[in-house]
Amino acid sequence: MPTLLIIGAGDVARRALPLLLRRWRVLVLCRTEEAAARWRALGAQPMLGDLDNAASLKRLAGLADAALLTAPPPPRGKSDPRMRKLLYTLAKADSIPQQWVYISTSGVYGDAAGRWLDETAPLRPHNERAWRRADAEAVLRRFAIRHGCALTILRAPGIYADDRLPLSRLFNQTPLIADAEDSWSNHIHADDLARLCVAALSRRHGIRVYNACDAQPLPVSRWYQALAETLDLPCPPQLPREAVKASVSPQQWSFLGESRRLDNRRVLRELGVSLRWPSVLDYLAALRQDSARRAAILASQAEIR
Repeated sequence: MPTLLIIGAGDVARRALPLLLRRWRVLVLCRTEEAAARWRALGAQPMLGDLDNAASLKRLAGLADAALLTAPPPPRGKSDPRMRKLLYTLAKADSIPQQWVYISTSGVYGDAAGRWLDETAPLRPHNERAWRRADAEAVLRRFAIRHGCALTILRAPGIYADDRLPLSRLFNQTPLIADAEDSWSNHIHADDLARLCVAALSRRHGIRVYNACDAQPLPVSRWYQALAETLDLPCPPQLPREAVKASVSPQQWSFLGESRRLDNRRVLRELGVSLRWPSVLDYLAALRQDSARRAAILASQAEIR
């Protein structure tokens, strides 16, 4: 059985694990003993290490046939030194992973004023978070070309699930942009993104980029209004675009202000995955029929607050 190394012991990797274990021996980089124990209980083999500590990564070299990269870059700057440290360490071994899958962000496209974008669109990152992802993509591309590896880049938009909903913005009544000036948003359910990761690991040649999103972009306000209605919560007020920009943080504005519609036809056609949730509206329709799930979502948010 081939060996897969997961870098980024987070939610999407955990959702993918049951499918991965069917055909891979799975190693997972964990920062703490507590995280290692959780992953061991799920059937993976944890490896203690820290992407910010190059020396701790040395034991990863030469162990894996493939790598799934779901870890984020550092929180500041325009580059991703974590990616450089990892690739530098793995390249020292006699054998390196020949298949790579990286979860990037659709933020690398920047603001497109609502235009439709496929994977050939130029990268125009508008904030440091997107610059870091664009840098990581470029570093990985050079590595894959130099070593003849297969590389799949999944550019994911807003990831959601029952435990990944933007409820704080509803509770905080963060203002939304008025309909006439609203931005377009794109989404992917965490389970569907996990399945795309698994499918991408079947690619064995070349470099390919995919918009890892569902099929129905929505105006941001419509998404929040539908979510609020489903959970019987008050919807935030809508204000003119400039008023919203002046009232939210720069990070919040990067989500509310950038507008693009992503074309997902390539990922569906080439990876052969049928999304369980082709739209967040399908997800919300199912949630409306499940009062127990709605109650659990609200209860978990109440605990956080």
